[in-house]
Amino acid sequence: MNKLQLADYVVFFIYFFIVAAYGYYIYRRKRSADASSKDFFLAEGSLTWWAIGASLIASNISAEHFIGMSGSGFALGLAISTYEWMAAATLIIVAVVLIPIYLKNKIYTMPQFLAKRYNDKVSTVMAVFWLLVYVFVNLTSIIYLGALAITSISTLPFEWCIAGLSLFAVIVTLGGMKVIGYTDVVQVLVLIVGGLVTTYLSLSLLSEKFGYDGNIWQGLTVLRKEAPSHFHMIFDESNPYYKDLPGLSVLVGGMWINNLAYWGCNQYITQRALGADLKTARNGILFAAFLKLLVPVIAVLPGIVMYVLHKNGMFQQEMQDAAGQVKPDHAYPTLMNLLPPGLKGVAFAALTAAIVASLAGKANSISTIFSLDIYQKFFHKSATERQLVRAGKWAVIVSMLIAALVTPALRSLDQAYQFIQEYVGFISPGVLAIFLLGFFWKRTTASAALAGALLTIPISTVLKFLPEWTNGAFPDFPFLDRMSITFGLLIAVMIVMSLLRPKDDAGSPIEIDSSMFRTTTAFKIGAVIILGILAALYTVFW
Repeated sequence: MNKLQLADYVVFFIYFFIVAAYGYYIYRRKRSADASSKDFFLAEGSLTWWAIGASLIASNISAEHFIGMSGSGFALGLAISTYEWMAAATLIIVAVVLIPIYLKNKIYTMPQFLAKRYNDKVSTVMAVFWLLVYVFVNLTSIIYLGALAITSISTLPFEWCIAGLSLFAVIVTLGGMKVIGYTDVVQVLVLIVGGLVTTYLSLSLLSEKFGYDGNIWQGLTVLRKEAPSHFHMIFDESNPYYKDLPGLSVLVGGMWINNLAYWGCNQYITQRALGADLKTARNGILFAAFLKLLVPVIAVLPGIVMYVLHKNGMFQQEMQDAAGQVKPDHAYPTLMNLLPPGLKGVAFAALTAAIVASLAGKANSISTIFSLDIYQKFFHKSATERQLVRAGKWAVIVSMLIAALVTPALRSLDQAYQFIQEYVGFISPGVLAIFLLGFFWKRTTASAALAGALLTIPISTVLKFLPEWTNGAFPDFPFLDRMSITFGLLIAVMIVMSLLRPKDDAGSPIEIDSSMFRTTTAFKIGAVIILGILAALYTVFW
Protein backbone atom coordinates (compact mmCIF):
# COMPACT_ATOMS: atom_id res chain seq x y z
CA MET A 1 0.00 0.00 0.00
CA ASN A 2 1.52 3.33 -1.07
CA LYS A 3 0.85 5.08 2.21
CA LEU A 4 2.84 5.89 5.31
CA GLN A 5 1.09 5.05 8.58
CA LEU A 6 1.25 7.02 11.84
CA ALA A 7 4.06 4.78 13.12
CA ASP A 8 6.09 5.55 10.00
CA TYR A 9 5.74 9.29 10.48
CA VAL A 10 6.70 8.96 14.15
CA VAL A 11 9.87 7.04 13.22
CA PHE A 12 10.72 9.53 10.48
CA PHE A 13 10.26 12.59 12.70
CA ILE A 14 12.37 10.99 15.44
CA TYR A 15 15.12 10.60 12.84
CA PHE A 16 14.62 14.20 11.64
CA PHE A 17 14.72 15.54 15.20
CA ILE A 18 17.90 13.57 16.06
CA VAL A 19 19.74 14.83 12.95
CA ALA A 20 18.58 18.44 13.44
CA ALA A 21 19.35 18.46 17.18
CA TYR A 22 22.75 16.82 16.76
CA GLY A 23 23.62 19.17 13.92
CA TYR A 24 22.68 22.19 16.04
CA TYR A 25 24.68 20.80 18.97
CA ILE A 26 27.77 20.40 16.76
CA TYR A 27 27.25 23.88 15.32
CA ARG A 28 27.01 25.51 18.77
CA ARG A 29 29.79 23.45 20.33
CA LYS A 30 32.38 23.84 17.59
CA ARG A 31 31.63 27.24 16.13
CA SER A 32 34.03 30.11 16.62
CA ALA A 33 33.37 33.84 16.54
CA ASP A 34 36.28 34.18 14.11
CA ALA A 35 35.47 31.10 12.06
CA SER A 36 37.49 31.09 8.86
CA SER A 37 36.33 30.13 5.40
CA LYS A 38 38.48 26.99 5.59
CA ASP A 39 36.77 26.12 8.86
CA PHE A 40 33.32 26.48 7.26
CA PHE A 41 34.16 24.70 4.00
CA LEU A 42 36.61 22.06 5.23
CA ALA A 43 36.05 21.78 9.03
CA GLU A 44 39.81 22.19 9.30
CA GLY A 45 41.22 19.82 11.91
CA SER A 46 37.78 19.07 13.41
CA LEU A 47 36.67 15.82 11.78
CA THR A 48 37.75 12.48 13.23
CA TRP A 49 38.62 9.51 11.00
CA TRP A 50 35.22 7.90 11.55
CA ALA A 51 33.44 11.15 10.70
CA ILE A 52 35.49 11.50 7.50
CA GLY A 53 34.77 7.91 6.47
CA ALA A 54 31.06 8.17 7.24
CA SER A 55 30.82 11.50 5.43
CA LEU A 56 32.52 10.08 2.33
CA ILE A 57 29.96 7.28 2.14
CA ALA A 58 27.00 9.52 3.01
CA SER A 59 27.99 11.92 0.24
CA ASN A 60 28.39 9.06 -2.20
CA ILE A 61 25.30 6.94 -1.47
CA SER A 62 22.02 8.44 -2.56
CA ALA A 63 18.78 7.61 -4.33
CA GLU A 64 20.66 6.40 -7.39
CA HIS A 65 22.09 3.60 -5.22
CA PHE A 66 18.90 2.52 -3.45
CA ILE A 67 16.70 2.97 -6.51
CA GLY A 68 19.07 2.89 -9.50
CA MET A 69 21.49 0.21 -8.30
CA SER A 70 18.64 -2.03 -7.15
CA GLY A 71 17.14 -1.56 -10.61
CA SER A 72 20.42 -2.61 -12.19
CA GLY A 73 20.56 -5.57 -9.78
CA PHE A 74 17.12 -6.60 -11.08
CA ALA A 75 18.25 -6.24 -14.70
CA LEU A 76 21.82 -7.54 -14.74
CA GLY A 77 22.59 -8.90 -11.27
CA LEU A 78 25.50 -8.79 -8.83
CA ALA A 79 27.91 -7.56 -11.51
CA ILE A 80 26.73 -3.98 -10.92
CA SER A 81 28.44 -4.30 -7.51
CA THR A 82 31.76 -3.85 -9.30
CA TYR A 83 31.20 -0.08 -9.05
CA GLU A 84 31.21 -0.42 -5.25
CA TRP A 85 33.86 -3.10 -4.81
CA MET A 86 36.32 -1.54 -7.26
CA ALA A 87 35.70 1.76 -5.46
CA ALA A 88 37.02 0.14 -2.27
CA ALA A 89 40.30 -0.68 -4.04
CA THR A 90 40.39 2.81 -5.55
CA LEU A 91 39.99 4.43 -2.13
CA ILE A 92 43.16 2.67 -0.96
CA ILE A 93 45.08 4.19 -3.89
CA VAL A 94 43.61 7.62 -3.17
CA ALA A 95 44.62 7.36 0.49
CA VAL A 96 48.18 6.22 -0.27
CA VAL A 97 48.98 8.37 -3.32
CA LEU A 98 46.65 11.31 -3.95
CA ILE A 99 45.58 12.64 -0.53
CA PRO A 100 49.19 13.15 0.68
CA ILE A 101 49.89 15.18 -2.49
CA TYR A 102 46.91 17.45 -1.82
CA LEU A 103 47.76 17.91 1.84
CA LYS A 104 51.50 18.45 1.24
CA ASN A 105 50.73 21.19 -1.30
CA LYS A 106 47.95 22.75 0.81
CA ILE A 107 45.28 22.14 -1.83
CA TYR A 108 41.73 22.89 -0.64
CA THR A 109 39.79 22.84 -3.91
CA MET A 110 40.29 21.05 -7.20
CA PRO A 111 40.33 24.34 -9.20
CA GLN A 112 42.98 25.61 -6.77
CA PHE A 113 45.17 22.65 -7.72
CA LEU A 114 44.69 23.44 -11.43
CA ALA A 115 45.55 27.11 -10.87
CA LYS A 116 48.71 26.22 -8.97
CA ARG A 117 49.84 23.48 -11.34
CA TYR A 118 48.75 25.11 -14.63
CA ASN A 119 47.15 28.57 -14.70
CA ASP A 120 43.99 30.51 -13.84
CA LYS A 121 42.46 29.90 -17.27
CA VAL A 122 42.47 26.12 -16.83
CA SER A 123 41.27 26.53 -13.25
CA THR A 124 38.38 28.83 -14.15
CA VAL A 125 37.21 26.72 -17.09
CA MET A 126 37.06 23.63 -14.88
CA ALA A 127 35.53 25.53 -11.92
CA VAL A 128 32.65 26.77 -14.08
CA PHE A 129 32.30 23.34 -15.62
CA TRP A 130 32.17 21.60 -12.22
CA LEU A 131 29.61 24.09 -10.90
CA LEU A 132 27.35 23.46 -13.91
CA VAL A 133 27.67 19.68 -13.57
CA TYR A 134 27.07 19.72 -9.81
CA VAL A 135 23.96 21.90 -10.10
CA PHE A 136 22.35 20.63 -13.30
CA VAL A 137 23.38 16.95 -13.19
CA ASN A 138 24.21 15.90 -9.64
CA LEU A 139 21.76 17.92 -7.54
CA THR A 140 18.88 17.55 -9.98
CA SER A 141 19.28 13.78 -10.46
CA ILE A 142 19.48 13.17 -6.69
CA ILE A 143 16.43 15.33 -5.96
CA TYR A 144 14.50 13.73 -8.83
CA LEU A 145 15.22 10.12 -7.86
CA GLY A 146 14.64 10.90 -4.20
CA ALA A 147 11.29 12.57 -4.83
CA LEU A 148 10.29 9.73 -7.16
CA ALA A 149 11.11 7.13 -4.52
CA ILE A 150 9.27 8.98 -1.74
CA THR A 151 6.13 9.46 -3.84
CA SER A 152 6.16 5.71 -4.59
CA ILE A 153 5.90 4.82 -0.90
CA SER A 154 3.66 7.66 0.27
CA THR A 155 0.84 9.94 -0.80
CA LEU A 156 3.08 13.04 -0.71
CA PRO A 157 2.94 15.09 -3.95
CA PHE A 158 6.06 15.00 -6.15
CA GLU A 159 6.56 18.78 -5.88
CA TRP A 160 6.33 18.68 -2.08
CA CYS A 161 8.99 15.99 -1.97
CA ILE A 162 11.30 18.16 -4.11
CA ALA A 163 10.75 21.14 -1.82
CA GLY A 164 11.14 19.13 1.39
CA LEU A 165 14.36 17.38 0.37
CA SER A 166 15.88 20.64 -0.90
CA LEU A 167 14.99 22.53 2.27
CA PHE A 168 16.26 19.75 4.58
CA ALA A 169 19.57 19.66 2.66
CA VAL A 170 19.95 23.47 2.83
CA ILE A 171 19.44 23.43 6.61
CA VAL A 172 22.17 20.81 7.07
CA THR A 173 24.56 22.47 4.58
CA LEU A 174 24.37 25.97 6.08
CA GLY A 175 25.97 24.65 9.27
CA GLY A 176 29.23 24.09 7.37
CA MET A 177 31.42 21.03 6.92
CA LYS A 178 31.59 20.29 10.66
CA VAL A 179 27.83 19.88 10.87
CA ILE A 180 27.75 17.89 7.62
CA GLY A 181 30.61 15.64 8.69
CA TYR A 182 29.22 14.73 12.10
CA THR A 183 25.54 14.48 11.09
CA ASP A 184 26.69 12.19 8.26
CA VAL A 185 27.67 9.67 10.93
CA VAL A 186 24.00 9.55 12.01
CA GLN A 187 22.87 9.52 8.38
CA VAL A 188 25.12 6.56 7.51
CA LEU A 189 23.95 4.62 10.56
CA VAL A 190 20.32 5.23 9.59
CA LEU A 191 20.78 4.37 5.91
CA ILE A 192 22.70 1.14 6.70
CA VAL A 193 20.15 0.00 9.30
CA GLY A 194 17.22 0.94 7.07
CA GLY A 195 18.86 -0.69 4.06
CA LEU A 196 19.53 -3.90 5.97
CA VAL A 197 15.89 -3.97 7.14
CA THR A 198 14.70 -3.88 3.51
CA THR A 199 17.24 -6.54 2.47
CA TYR A 200 16.14 -8.77 5.37
CA LEU A 201 12.49 -8.37 4.39
CA SER A 202 13.20 -9.23 0.76
CA LEU A 203 15.14 -12.41 1.62
CA SER A 204 12.51 -13.42 4.18
CA LEU A 205 9.75 -12.95 1.59
CA LEU A 206 11.70 -15.02 -0.94
CA SER A 207 12.24 -17.78 1.62
CA GLU A 208 8.52 -17.90 2.42
CA LYS A 209 7.64 -18.01 -1.28
CA PHE A 210 9.76 -21.17 -1.68
CA GLY A 211 8.55 -22.84 1.53
CA TYR A 212 11.41 -22.11 3.94
CA ASP A 213 9.35 -20.20 6.53
CA GLY A 214 11.20 -16.88 6.26
CA ASN A 215 14.73 -18.23 6.82
CA ILE A 216 16.95 -15.62 5.16
CA TRP A 217 19.93 -17.98 4.80
CA GLN A 218 17.72 -20.37 2.86
CA GLY A 219 16.58 -17.30 0.92
CA LEU A 220 20.18 -16.69 -0.16
CA THR A 221 20.44 -20.31 -1.32
CA VAL A 222 17.23 -19.96 -3.31
CA LEU A 223 18.55 -16.75 -4.85
CA ARG A 224 21.69 -18.47 -6.19
CA LYS A 225 19.64 -21.39 -7.47
CA GLU A 226 16.87 -19.38 -9.15
CA ALA A 227 19.04 -16.66 -10.68
CA PRO A 228 22.45 -18.19 -11.50
CA SER A 229 22.96 -15.73 -14.36
CA HIS A 230 22.67 -12.87 -11.84
CA PHE A 231 25.72 -14.01 -9.86
CA HIS A 232 28.53 -13.47 -12.35
CA MET A 233 30.84 -10.48 -11.92
CA ILE A 234 32.57 -10.75 -15.31
CA PHE A 235 30.39 -10.85 -18.45
CA ASP A 236 31.39 -12.33 -21.81
CA GLU A 237 30.19 -10.94 -25.14
CA SER A 238 27.20 -13.30 -25.22
CA ASN A 239 25.71 -11.59 -22.17
CA PRO A 240 22.95 -9.14 -23.13
CA TYR A 241 24.40 -6.59 -20.68
CA TYR A 242 27.98 -6.88 -21.92
CA LYS A 243 27.88 -3.27 -23.13
CA ASP A 244 27.08 -2.10 -19.60
CA LEU A 245 29.89 -4.10 -17.98
CA PRO A 246 32.32 -5.26 -20.71
CA GLY A 247 34.24 -8.26 -19.37
CA LEU A 248 37.69 -7.58 -17.92
CA SER A 249 37.34 -3.85 -18.60
CA VAL A 250 35.68 -3.63 -15.20
CA LEU A 251 38.96 -4.75 -13.62
CA VAL A 252 41.69 -3.30 -15.83
CA GLY A 253 40.07 -0.62 -18.01
CA GLY A 254 37.49 2.11 -17.86
CA MET A 255 36.29 1.30 -14.35
CA TRP A 256 39.60 2.57 -12.98
CA ILE A 257 39.23 5.83 -14.92
CA ASN A 258 35.69 6.21 -13.62
CA ASN A 259 36.67 5.53 -10.01
CA LEU A 260 39.95 7.44 -9.85
CA ALA A 261 38.31 10.54 -11.36
CA TYR A 262 35.39 10.27 -8.95
CA TRP A 263 37.22 9.43 -5.71
CA GLY A 264 40.50 11.24 -6.33
CA CYS A 265 39.73 14.35 -8.42
CA ASN A 266 36.24 15.25 -7.27
CA GLN A 267 35.69 18.21 -4.95
CA TYR A 268 32.73 16.91 -2.98
CA ILE A 269 34.58 13.65 -2.24
CA THR A 270 38.14 14.80 -1.54
CA GLN A 271 36.85 17.79 0.43
CA ARG A 272 36.00 15.54 3.37
CA ALA A 273 39.68 14.70 3.91
CA LEU A 274 41.36 17.98 2.93
CA GLY A 275 40.87 19.59 6.34
CA ALA A 276 42.51 16.77 8.31
CA ASP A 277 46.06 15.65 8.98
CA LEU A 278 47.40 12.84 6.80
CA LYS A 279 46.98 9.99 9.30
CA THR A 280 43.38 10.95 10.11
CA ALA A 281 42.53 11.44 6.43
CA ARG A 282 43.96 8.05 5.47
CA ASN A 283 42.19 6.21 8.28
CA GLY A 284 38.91 7.88 7.33
CA ILE A 285 39.29 6.86 3.69
CA LEU A 286 40.15 3.29 4.71
CA PHE A 287 37.01 3.19 6.88
CA ALA A 288 35.00 4.36 3.85
CA ALA A 289 36.54 1.52 1.80
CA PHE A 290 35.30 -1.03 4.37
CA LEU A 291 31.81 0.50 4.26
CA LYS A 292 31.87 0.32 0.45
CA LEU A 293 32.08 -3.48 0.65
CA LEU A 294 28.69 -3.46 2.41
CA VAL A 295 26.78 -1.31 -0.09
CA PRO A 296 25.79 -4.14 -2.51
CA VAL A 297 24.15 -5.98 0.39
CA ILE A 298 21.70 -3.12 0.93
CA ALA A 299 21.42 -1.88 -2.66
CA VAL A 300 21.92 -4.79 -5.09
CA LEU A 301 20.60 -7.90 -3.31
CA PRO A 302 17.03 -6.52 -3.00
CA GLY A 303 16.97 -5.96 -6.76
CA ILE A 304 18.03 -9.56 -7.46
CA VAL A 305 15.39 -10.82 -5.03
CA MET A 306 12.75 -8.83 -6.88
CA TYR A 307 13.95 -10.35 -10.16
CA VAL A 308 13.39 -13.88 -8.80
CA LEU A 309 10.00 -13.01 -7.29
CA HIS A 310 8.90 -11.31 -10.50
CA LYS A 311 10.11 -14.29 -12.56
CA ASN A 312 7.94 -16.52 -10.36
CA GLY A 313 4.78 -14.52 -10.92
CA MET A 314 4.80 -11.94 -8.12
CA PHE A 315 4.59 -8.14 -8.47
CA GLN A 316 3.78 -8.22 -12.18
CA GLN A 317 1.77 -5.02 -12.09
CA GLU A 318 4.02 -3.16 -9.63
CA MET A 319 7.08 -3.67 -11.84
CA GLN A 320 5.43 -2.23 -14.95
CA ASP A 321 4.88 1.29 -16.18
CA ALA A 322 1.64 2.61 -17.67
CA ALA A 323 2.58 1.14 -21.06
CA GLY A 324 3.09 -2.34 -19.61
CA GLN A 325 6.90 -2.29 -19.87
CA VAL A 326 8.94 -3.80 -17.02
CA LYS A 327 10.75 -0.98 -15.17
CA PRO A 328 13.76 -2.26 -13.15
CA ASP A 329 13.88 0.95 -11.09
CA HIS A 330 10.50 0.02 -9.57
CA ALA A 331 12.15 -2.87 -7.67
CA TYR A 332 13.22 -1.05 -4.49
CA PRO A 333 10.09 1.11 -4.03
CA THR A 334 7.94 -2.03 -4.48
CA LEU A 335 9.85 -3.76 -1.67
CA MET A 336 9.59 -0.74 0.61
CA ASN A 337 5.82 -0.77 0.21
CA LEU A 338 5.74 -4.29 1.68
CA LEU A 339 7.31 -3.23 4.97
CA PRO A 340 5.00 -3.15 8.00
CA PRO A 341 4.21 0.20 9.72
CA GLY A 342 7.20 1.46 11.68
CA LEU A 343 9.75 -0.51 9.67
CA LYS A 344 8.57 1.31 6.57
CA GLY A 345 9.34 4.52 8.47
CA VAL A 346 12.87 3.23 9.11
CA ALA A 347 13.34 2.54 5.39
CA PHE A 348 11.84 5.93 4.58
CA ALA A 349 14.27 7.59 6.98
CA ALA A 350 17.17 5.62 5.45
CA LEU A 351 16.27 6.76 1.97
CA THR A 352 15.89 10.37 3.12
CA ALA A 353 19.21 10.17 4.98
CA ALA A 354 20.99 8.99 1.84
CA ILE A 355 19.41 11.73 -0.28
CA VAL A 356 19.92 14.61 2.14
CA ALA A 357 23.50 13.67 3.04
CA SER A 358 24.44 13.45 -0.63
CA LEU A 359 22.72 16.75 -1.46
CA ALA A 360 24.43 18.47 1.46
CA GLY A 361 27.84 17.19 0.39
CA LYS A 362 27.44 18.43 -3.17
CA ALA A 363 25.95 21.75 -2.08
CA ASN A 364 28.88 22.35 0.26
CA SER A 365 31.31 21.69 -2.59
CA ILE A 366 29.39 24.10 -4.83
CA SER A 367 29.70 26.78 -2.16
CA THR A 368 33.42 26.03 -1.70
CA ILE A 369 34.29 26.25 -5.40
CA PHE A 370 32.09 29.31 -5.96
CA SER A 371 33.43 31.24 -2.96
CA LEU A 372 37.15 30.43 -3.23
CA ASP A 373 37.56 30.01 -6.99
CA ILE A 374 34.98 32.38 -8.50
CA TYR A 375 33.76 34.99 -5.99
CA GLN A 376 37.13 35.73 -4.39
CA LYS A 377 39.03 35.75 -7.69
CA PHE A 378 36.67 37.74 -9.88
CA PHE A 379 34.14 39.59 -7.74
CA HIS A 380 35.75 40.48 -4.41
CA LYS A 381 39.52 39.91 -4.23
CA SER A 382 39.74 41.53 -0.79
CA ALA A 383 36.79 39.61 0.68
CA THR A 384 36.99 38.94 4.41
CA GLU A 385 36.56 35.46 5.87
CA ARG A 386 33.03 36.40 6.94
CA GLN A 387 32.16 37.61 3.44
CA LEU A 388 33.50 34.39 1.88
CA VAL A 389 31.36 32.29 4.22
CA ARG A 390 28.30 34.46 3.47
CA ALA A 391 28.90 34.06 -0.29
CA GLY A 392 29.17 30.31 0.21
CA LYS A 393 25.86 30.17 2.09
CA TRP A 394 24.10 32.14 -0.66
CA ALA A 395 25.62 29.79 -3.24
CA VAL A 396 24.04 26.86 -1.37
CA ILE A 397 20.59 28.48 -1.35
CA VAL A 398 20.68 29.62 -4.99
CA SER A 399 22.08 26.35 -6.37
CA MET A 400 19.50 24.25 -4.50
CA LEU A 401 16.70 26.53 -5.71
CA ILE A 402 17.85 26.23 -9.33
CA ALA A 403 18.15 22.45 -9.03
CA ALA A 404 14.68 22.17 -7.48
CA LEU A 405 13.18 24.18 -10.36
CA VAL A 406 14.98 22.08 -13.02
CA THR A 407 14.27 18.69 -11.41
CA PRO A 408 10.74 18.09 -12.83
CA ALA A 409 12.26 18.07 -16.34
CA LEU A 410 14.00 14.73 -15.56
CA ARG A 411 10.86 12.58 -15.51
CA SER A 412 11.95 10.69 -18.65
CA LEU A 413 14.84 8.82 -16.94
CA ASP A 414 14.61 4.98 -17.07
CA GLN A 415 17.42 2.81 -15.58
CA ALA A 416 18.94 5.75 -13.77
CA TYR A 417 22.16 4.30 -12.34
CA GLN A 418 23.60 3.17 -15.67
CA PHE A 419 22.43 6.37 -17.36
CA ILE A 420 24.25 8.54 -14.81
CA GLN A 421 27.42 6.42 -14.99
CA GLU A 422 27.58 6.58 -18.79
CA TYR A 423 27.16 10.32 -19.14
CA VAL A 424 29.46 11.20 -16.24
CA GLY A 425 31.93 9.04 -18.19
CA PHE A 426 32.04 11.71 -20.89
CA ILE A 427 33.89 13.93 -18.42
CA SER A 428 36.00 11.59 -16.30
CA PRO A 429 38.76 10.78 -18.85
CA GLY A 430 39.68 14.44 -19.31
CA VAL A 431 39.65 15.22 -15.60
CA LEU A 432 41.84 12.23 -14.75
CA ALA A 433 44.30 12.90 -17.59
CA ILE A 434 44.78 16.53 -16.48
CA PHE A 435 45.30 15.55 -12.85
CA LEU A 436 47.58 12.55 -13.35
CA LEU A 437 49.91 14.34 -15.79
CA GLY A 438 49.81 17.37 -13.51
CA PHE A 439 50.90 15.26 -10.57
CA PHE A 440 53.57 13.12 -12.14
CA TRP A 441 54.95 14.82 -15.29
CA LYS A 442 56.50 18.21 -14.71
CA ARG A 443 56.62 19.05 -18.42
CA THR A 444 52.85 19.05 -18.87
CA THR A 445 51.86 22.54 -20.04
CA ALA A 446 48.79 24.66 -19.34
CA SER A 447 47.87 24.62 -23.05
CA ALA A 448 47.89 20.83 -23.01
CA ALA A 449 45.70 20.77 -19.89
CA LEU A 450 43.22 23.19 -21.45
CA ALA A 451 43.08 21.00 -24.57
CA GLY A 452 42.39 17.96 -22.39
CA ALA A 453 39.54 19.79 -20.65
CA LEU A 454 37.96 20.98 -23.90
CA LEU A 455 38.35 17.74 -25.89
CA THR A 456 37.00 15.17 -23.41
CA ILE A 457 33.31 15.70 -24.19
CA PRO A 458 33.70 15.99 -28.02
CA ILE A 459 35.82 12.81 -28.22
CA SER A 460 33.41 10.90 -25.96
CA THR A 461 30.45 12.11 -28.02
CA VAL A 462 32.03 11.08 -31.33
CA LEU A 463 32.89 7.62 -30.01
CA LYS A 464 29.31 7.13 -28.78
CA PHE A 465 27.47 8.28 -31.89
CA LEU A 466 29.93 7.40 -34.69
CA PRO A 467 28.55 3.84 -35.05
CA GLU A 468 25.10 5.32 -35.63
CA TRP A 469 26.39 8.02 -37.97
CA THR A 470 28.31 5.43 -40.06
CA ASN A 471 25.49 2.82 -40.04
CA GLY A 472 27.59 0.40 -38.04
CA ALA A 473 30.85 0.76 -39.99
CA PHE A 474 32.56 2.10 -36.84
CA PRO A 475 32.66 -0.28 -33.82
CA ASP A 476 30.06 0.35 -31.11
CA PHE A 477 32.29 0.17 -28.03
CA PRO A 478 30.83 -0.30 -24.51
CA PHE A 479 30.94 2.99 -22.62
CA LEU A 480 33.64 1.82 -20.20
CA ASP A 481 35.84 0.98 -23.19
CA ARG A 482 35.04 4.37 -24.73
CA MET A 483 36.35 5.93 -21.52
CA SER A 484 39.62 4.01 -21.89
CA ILE A 485 39.98 5.07 -25.53
CA THR A 486 39.17 8.71 -24.72
CA PHE A 487 41.63 8.70 -21.82
CA GLY A 488 44.40 7.24 -24.01
CA LEU A 489 43.78 9.77 -26.79
CA LEU A 490 43.79 12.71 -24.36
CA ILE A 491 47.02 11.56 -22.72
CA ALA A 492 48.63 11.28 -26.17
CA VAL A 493 47.40 14.75 -27.23
CA MET A 494 48.59 16.34 -23.99
CA ILE A 495 52.03 14.72 -24.20
CA VAL A 496 52.51 15.72 -27.84
CA MET A 497 51.40 19.32 -27.18
CA SER A 498 53.72 19.58 -24.17
CA LEU A 499 56.69 18.23 -26.16
CA LEU A 500 56.05 20.39 -29.25
CA ARG A 501 55.64 23.61 -27.28
CA PRO A 502 57.65 23.08 -24.10
CA LYS A 503 57.99 26.83 -23.51
CA ASP A 504 54.27 27.19 -22.89
CA ASP A 505 53.47 27.95 -19.29
CA ALA A 506 53.88 24.67 -17.40
CA GLY A 507 52.81 26.25 -14.09
CA SER A 508 54.40 25.35 -10.79
CA PRO A 509 55.45 21.73 -10.27
CA ILE A 510 53.70 19.87 -7.48
CA GLU A 511 55.87 19.05 -4.47
CA ILE A 512 56.29 15.29 -4.11
CA ASP A 513 58.71 13.18 -2.11
CA SER A 514 58.76 9.46 -1.38
CA SER A 515 58.17 9.90 2.36
CA MET A 516 54.64 11.12 1.60
CA PHE A 517 53.61 7.65 0.49
CA ARG A 518 54.66 5.74 3.62
CA THR A 519 51.77 4.31 5.60
CA THR A 520 51.33 2.98 9.12
CA THR A 521 51.31 -0.73 9.91
CA ALA A 522 47.62 -0.52 10.90
CA PHE A 523 46.74 1.04 7.53
CA LYS A 524 48.68 -1.68 5.68
CA ILE A 525 46.81 -4.41 7.59
CA GLY A 526 43.44 -2.81 6.83
CA ALA A 527 44.30 -2.40 3.15
CA VAL A 528 45.42 -6.04 2.85
CA ILE A 529 42.16 -7.23 4.49
CA ILE A 530 40.07 -5.20 2.00
CA LEU A 531 42.06 -6.45 -1.00
CA GLY A 532 41.80 -10.02 0.30
CA ILE A 533 38.00 -9.73 0.62
CA LEU A 534 37.82 -8.33 -2.93
CA ALA A 535 39.95 -11.16 -4.30
CA ALA A 536 37.66 -13.68 -2.59
CA LEU A 537 34.48 -12.02 -3.91
CA TYR A 538 35.70 -11.93 -7.50
CA THR A 539 36.96 -15.52 -7.26
CA VAL A 540 33.64 -16.85 -5.91
CA PHE A 541 31.41 -14.81 -8.24
CA TRP A 542 33.62 -14.66 -11.34
